[in-house]
Amino acid sequence: MTPPRSGPAPDDQWRRPDSGAGSAPGVPAGHPAPADRPAPAGGSPGQPPALGPAGYLGPPPTIAPPAGWRPEVHLRPNPPRQLPAQDMTALDAQEQRAQRVTWAVGLVAAAVLLLLVCLLCSRALR
Repeated sequence: MTPPRSGPAPDDQWRRPDSGAGSAPGVPAGHPAPADRPAPAGGSPGQPPALGPAGYLGPPPTIAPPAGWRPEVHLRPNPPRQLPAQDMTALDAQEQRAQRVTWAVGLVAAAVLLLLVCLLCSRALR
């Protein structure tokens, strides 16, 4: 369970601002119109006002997270277990036996294919 937070909700910065009576068009309430730039001009009737460079005030300021922002850790994982010891000599012997079996199966398959090719060729020559 997460402990309750104190302070503003994390999504408060994304909510629409209250409509301010004295603010310039295109500028959010609570932010005065920049003095060095004119307010955005209105568009033609039926179209929203065009927001130029003066209408965009930039991204919201970044705020560093509080010191203890990470969630509490209640369970710690167990340390990794030790793998069993391996007998490298026995592993090499098993690998050699498996390789011999693979070669034997390949030789038998090659002999059967050679015999079939010889049979087919002898029938074709008759």
